Amino acid sequence: MDFDPFLLARIQFAANISFHILFPAISVGLAWVLWFFRWRFTVTGDKRWDYAYAFWVRVFALTFALGVVSGITMSFQFGTNWPGFTEITGNISGPLLGYEVLTAFFLEASFLGIMLFGKDKVSNKMHLAATALVAIGTSISAFWILSLNSWMQTPAGFELIDGKFYAKDWLAIIFNPSFPYRFAHMFNASLLTCAFLISGISAWRIQQNLEGPATRLVLKTGVILAAVAAPLQLVIGDLHGLNTLEHQPAKIAAVEGIWHTQKGAPFTVFGWPDEDQQKTHFAIEIPKAASLVLTHELDGEVQGLDAFEGRHPPVAILFWSFRIMVGIGMLMILVSVWAAWVLYRQQKPSPRLLKALSAMTFSGWVATLAGWYVTEIGRQPYIVYGLFETHEVVAQHASATLLGTLFGYVFLYLFLLLAYVSALRYMSSKPAKSLSLLHEYGFKDKTSAIGDGQ
Repeated sequence: MDFDPFLLARIQFAANISFHILFPAISVGLAWVLWFFRWRFTVTGDKRWDYAYAFWVRVFALTFALGVVSGITMSFQFGTNWPGFTEITGNISGPLLGYEVLTAFFLEASFLGIMLFGKDKVSNKMHLAATALVAIGTSISAFWILSLNSWMQTPAGFELIDGKFYAKDWLAIIFNPSFPYRFAHMFNASLLTCAFLISGISAWRIQQNLEGPATRLVLKTGVILAAVAAPLQLVIGDLHGLNTLEHQPAKIAAVEGIWHTQKGAPFTVFGWPDEDQQKTHFAIEIPKAASLVLTHELDGEVQGLDAFEGRHPPVAILFWSFRIMVGIGMLMILVSVWAAWVLYRQQKPSPRLLKALSAMTFSGWVATLAGWYVTEIGRQPYIVYGLFETHEVVAQHASATLLGTLFGYVFLYLFLLLAYVSALRYMSSKPAKSLSLLHEYGFKDKTSAIGDGQ
């Protein structure tokens, strides 16, 4: 069987970025949650916050390590499979990635050791500051990566000379038209992913009678964070969608499955897009809803895929990825508001609520992946939107070479992912601290720890 090398190269990069994004999606948000734990311990003296920090900083260390390693592997892809990208965009992409190293990596590397191992070796204020600086470093890293990615989606501040990009206005490049929306959307997504991870694992520990002094405290923190971030993500997502409609209307047309330019376009809840027939089979539609959402007018005109003469991204995968992302987001709102209401009324979480939170532990991963597929596949057929197509920058490798390395990457990533989840389960399955250590945290006996909150 003969495989298309271009398609294999794209699948290989998709596998790399899909694996890599899982870990920053946790670590960026978790770094700030750890700072919050440390800050609460500093101002209250409540040792439960110290206990929560001690547990979750180990999860952060594991997550951060896998994020760095997978990020390095992904960067190799630019040289091995996509050398044309560096050749044409290097004057812009190179400095942006260099800024990430000079700012974020140096900051993280300087204070990560203190954050992980310095709790008993430096003052509490110094440890709090180190944790804050690591959190700032992770956010700065996301800032530069998303600035480059956004520039590829909505290029600005450049000039083209002999087929290569040159910087003309660095502020316009960094703060390109889609960057504010994309950064806010991804940063909030990381907070959401972290919120459901910590609340889901805490809920599971309660179900398994494994909770320690801080379990319920961490559960409450995760629930409140999710209850704030989930509705906020809906607002940010709407603003991001309107920005995308302005700058990448073909992506929106594919996401909505709108085949023909029309006024009063319906929103298709479910259906089966068929590009050959330019039709969505078995469509369940809400009349005029797409026009209302996208133009804020019932009879607003929305461009269809026919307006782009075949220069549009694949429809089916965008159509379904978007609906998975939105569906998970709605579930997040429902479960977080439910849990927050129970906590507000100072009621004990029911087994049903604990199971719902446990089931949502990795929901942030699913939504993040679906969102990234919408973003990245939605840019096709371009590598830099509207200017250079993806097939123009791919390396000419044999299909057998690409297929072999693809299988190698996929099997390695599946193994590492399984190992990561297994490690989380192992750490979460360990019973509460020994009786002597519970005394250290201010609990008279193990029974008193149950219900007080890792």
